[in-house]
Amino acid sequence: MTRGNGTTSTRAVPLPRGHRLPRSVRREQLLRAAQEIFVAQGYHGAAMDDIADRAGVSKPVLYQHFPSKLELYLALLEGQIDALIQRIRSAPAATTDNRLRVEGAVGAYFDFVDSKSEAFRLLFESDLRNDPAVRDWVSAFLQACVSATAVTIAEDTGATQARAHLLSSGLTGLGEMSARWWLEHRDNIDKAEAVQLMSALAWRGISGFPLQPGGSPIT
Repeated sequence: MTRGNGTTSTRAVPLPRGHRLPRSVRREQLLRAAQEIFVAQGYHGAAMDDIADRAGVSKPVLYQHFPSKLELYLALLEGQIDALIQRIRSAPAATTDNRLRVEGAVGAYFDFVDSKSEAFRLLFESDLRNDPAVRDWVSAFLQACVSATAVTIAEDTGATQARAHLLSSGLTGLGEMSARWWLEHRDNIDKAEAVQLMSALAWRGISGFPLQPGGSPIT
């Protein structure tokens, strides 16, 4: 099946029903099934029956873990948010080279949208973004992304907390929007080149901020 944005999805194939699983394992199984259904059909088009069938369980079993479709969606959203934030946080920790840190932060968004699971659609292209609970989750996600790099920016530039968060929000927006644009035009430009281009753009701006007021540019 081809979506209007040109990407292709496949109809979910039911998983075989098996033996009783530990609660944590069953929960992960249900979340994987829900992700496939939500990505393929959207929140409003997905039915709990479809998710239960995809996971190979009865609907009562599904409701034992997630009392409502919204709670299931929010649990899935939380997992995807945590995964992306962890990617972003790992970039500053992986090196002391600030240019590579910027490249790592930008690359985290490209890797996320390039995931075969299409989990990014739960965050960026959900048909439920206007729901207050979902909106709060997405807002918290954006704030966490900003905070994840703002600390490093403050330490390396000597900028105040407010200025560091403003710079970080610019980097966050650049990473998200450029990654989403690239996904729709990936046949025209390689991902590695796209990351390098956007990282260079970000670096040329942020490297001009001094390490300390009156000091030399960041290197």
